[in-house]
Amino acid sequence: MLKTRVLTVDDEGHILELLKYNLESSGYEVVQAETGEEALEIIEKENIDLVLLDHMLPGIDGLEVLKRIRSNDTYKRLPVIMLTAKSEEIDTVLGLEMGADDYISKPFGVHELSARIKAVFRRTEALSKNSGGSMPEEDILKLEDLMINRTTHEITVRGKIMELPLKEFELLYLLAKNRGRVFDREYLLEKIWGYDYYGETRTVDVHIRNLRVKIDVHIRNLRVKIEVDDKNPQHIKTVRGVGYKYA
Repeated sequence: MLKTRVLTVDDEGHILELLKYNLESSGYEVVQAETGEEALEIIEKENIDLVLLDHMLPGIDGLEVLKRIRSNDTYKRLPVIMLTAKSEEIDTVLGLEMGADDYISKPFGVHELSARIKAVFRRTEALSKNSGGSMPEEDILKLEDLMINRTTHEITVRGKIMELPLKEFELLYLLAKNRGRVFDREYLLEKIWGYDYYGETRTVDVHIRNLRVKIDVHIRNLRVKIEVDDKNPQHIKTVRGVGYKYA
């Protein structure tokens, strides 16, 4: 049986070796790259199932590598988890906005890394199951000025067709299908990101920041894309102190 292949991209040798040891111990096959250029060459030539991508790299940095991955039709849906040693929230926001499936701040624990990878693969597998065969009627959700197509992962907003990043699509579909229901951030994190644990992060503060960044960034992006006025949203509403709903 072929092993799942993970590409680890980092310019620090000890990080690469640490990742290699832990990933191989979990049954993955590991491919390594020390630069963004090298990573892109490997992705073009080899079959890679997931990329662990460091933010700070010599030459082209991780965000540029991510941008090129997402702009290539051949492997634009390749799962990417960003690794960052930076504490600034803006770097995380940029990565999520550009299509990263998740991010992990260094230093990270083995259990956290494993959980994040498994969560990303669960989402990818769920997407694959929904993307083949004929299109049942329930895979098209029609609202007033919005149509969501689960098979093509496209949405139509006021007659304009657009494609959303995976997590934004799943988030919008969940809210729209359950219009009027309020979802808190913890529930959204579990359903969209696949996290079924809450004790792995290093501190409560880190966990709360992760929740707010992951959910709020994608809510903001969705409002920009589907609302007539994203500053005065009529569809995706914030329920103060609780979470979000599709009105």
